[in-house]
Amino acid sequence: MKRIITATVQNRSGVLNRITGLLQKRQFNIESISVGRTETEGISKMTFVVDVEDFQKLEQLTKQLNKQVDVLKVSDITEKAIVARELALIKIGSNAQQRSEIQGIIEPFRADVIDVSKESLTVQATGKSEKIEALIELLRPYGIKELARTGLTAFQRGQQPQVADLTSSYSLLQ
Repeated sequence: MKRIITATVQNRSGVLNRITGLLQKRQFNIESISVGRTETEGISKMTFVVDVEDFQKLEQLTKQLNKQVDVLKVSDITEKAIVARELALIKIGSNAQQRSEIQGIIEPFRADVIDVSKESLTVQATGKSEKIEALIELLRPYGIKELARTGLTAFQRGQQPQVADLTSSYSLLQ
């Protein structure tokens, strides 16, 4: 079962290496990983997707990650309300006639053409992993020359108001 784990960490040299090393020792396969700075200076957020069959192994993993010196917080957000996106850059072989066809394919995916040359076209797409996969499959017949994906980045959604909260707020506005 694929699990989405986030870790808030100190932005220091070697943190990524120590965490991936821990995952390797415990024989977890990392499906994707993304790391970037947060709104707080010196702090980074890691999002990784791992394949875990056993709940006890998952629990052990989160405990081991929390023990790491530079790790501030670890969360399994798989079953929570989350916002998750991935970025893909796709270079497709194309000639002038195929460009309008390709434009028609990428439009429903809200993808953009970001580079054009005589023999290729580069598309940028963002969204859920399933959306990215579907777009790639539709573009495959044109000949994908190069593909780069960021991996999933995610965090929990903001707290949503309950219906009762909305009703009382509406009555206050009247």
